[in-house]
Amino acid sequence: MPAQPDSQAVKAYLTDLQERITNALRATDGGAGFRQDSWERPGGGGGRTRIMQNGMVFERCGISFSHVHGTQLPPSASAQRPELAGRSFEAMGVSLVAHPQNPYVPSSHLNVRYFVAEKADADPVWWFGGGFDLTPYYGFDEDVLHWHRNARETCAPFGADLYPRLKQWCDEYFYLKHRNEPRGVGGLFFDDFDQGGFDHAFALMRSVGDHYLPGYLPIVNRRWAKSYGDRERAFQKYRRGRYVEFNLVFDRGTLFGLQSGGRTESILMSMPPEVSWRYDYHPEPGTPEAALYERFLVVKDWLAGEGDDQRPSAPGQPKNGDSG
Repeated sequence: MPAQPDSQAVKAYLTDLQERITNALRATDGGAGFRQDSWERPGGGGGRTRIMQNGMVFERCGISFSHVHGTQLPPSASAQRPELAGRSFEAMGVSLVAHPQNPYVPSSHLNVRYFVAEKADADPVWWFGGGFDLTPYYGFDEDVLHWHRNARETCAPFGADLYPRLKQWCDEYFYLKHRNEPRGVGGLFFDDFDQGGFDHAFALMRSVGDHYLPGYLPIVNRRWAKSYGDRERAFQKYRRGRYVEFNLVFDRGTLFGLQSGGRTESILMSMPPEVSWRYDYHPEPGTPEAALYERFLVVKDWLAGEGDDQRPSAPGQPKNGDSG
């Protein structure tokens, strides 16, 4: 008999995930630590937001757990499944965005979430969603290769076809249509996922959550002490503008949070603290800034030609390539 949805098991995993990531990022930063805000949603539920600002490594890093419920799904949640409009809902998840101080350290994003839509005269409909992606300001092949090898390992227990599917989904989702460019170098994304039954889908969500730190921390440790100047900082602020544009125009999680009456400060914690826009800016040819557009902001198969036995490098142990 198929396993029944177990919201309490999902909640226990998510609260533990927030705790584990908080502890790891606090140790990595070694500076300001996290402020915590517990909040309640007037329509039902609440959450726990943790935010770090002006740390030694992270200029802003937020990780939030939320568990909300209501009598009617917001439009952003039923847009892909219009037959569910009008159902009551329960939604929970962990969302993280890290914006480092050093322009040579990429920003990163993680989200894992669970939805249940219910109706009195019908079985509950549930699904999982989430993923992670990487947004560099200055590109390094070894960082991107490590990130995607880790993403492939995330998917490995679920079949060889899953990584290409979730990578393509990520490439298509984290795409700024008005700029005709991806937000970064991609990763994994999935939504409305109930394939294989509850246990199988829940295991995929856990694998995504558990593989975030092994994917991101080696890159942070490799780059955070690299020297930089005003030029790199100005370019970082300019490129952060793309992050803002995506989150406010396209991101389903942001829209769901705002439409469902969530806590605005927690929803918008993903925004970088300092951003700039320049009119009709184009980097000088041959510069590292131009290389970001030419080599890294291009949708492609980074692991083409690699065998399935590749594994991510261990933290602090870069593979061959630039380690500066």
